[in-house]
Amino acid sequence: MTEGHKLLEQMEEKQPKLLETAETMAGDRGYDDTKLITKLWDTYKIKPIMDIRNMWKDPDKTRLLPGKENVVYNYKGTVSCVCPETGKQREMCNGGFEKDRQKLKKLCPAKQMGVTCEGKAQCPVAQGLRISLSEDRRIFTPIDRSSYKWKKEYNRRTAVERVNSRLDTSFGFELHTIRGMAKMKLRCGLALCVMLVMALGRIKENQAEKMRSLVS
Repeated sequence: MTEGHKLLEQMEEKQPKLLETAETMAGDRGYDDTKLITKLWDTYKIKPIMDIRNMWKDPDKTRLLPGKENVVYNYKGTVSCVCPETGKQREMCNGGFEKDRQKLKKLCPAKQMGVTCEGKAQCPVAQGLRISLSEDRRIFTPIDRSSYKWKKEYNRRTAVERVNSRLDTSFGFELHTIRGMAKMKLRCGLALCVMLVMALGRIKENQAEKMRSLVS
């Protein structure tokens, strides 16, 4: 978390243009910090894509959304409505983020997915609802944690982690005798070039399915 704040400060000082054009910042649970998440969006308009830890101490897996009598959510930001007739719980559909209102929009699953809901007529959220980010800045973020878009953006981070893993293991940088930042940057740069060239070679040989392979 501390390094995340330092990274933003360094970029603001040395790479302000890059910070201005950045749209998202992804990180694992080590970056799960309310202050960092809030700063990213409020100060830089960068959408945080941070994995989240379960900080709830109570045994309940869900909590009632304030102001709603039949809407619950879990620590990962999945919002569900509870049928007033049967008590059945269903995950609500994502309706996107309303930037001007700073709210996430949730839609009725019965309307959006054609699900039969016995209590639809008397359901107070049949027309959908909006959730302000201020309800919980860790849980409710500009890109809905339960959305496909959030998962897609987070997968980009894991792709980078696989590259880092290859540098450590396949190219031997985890145990090295290289001394000096200039030498290390040069060696890492060459290793990345090798990965790209091998991927390009696979594609030219009509072996796109093997473009990540480093062996023959």
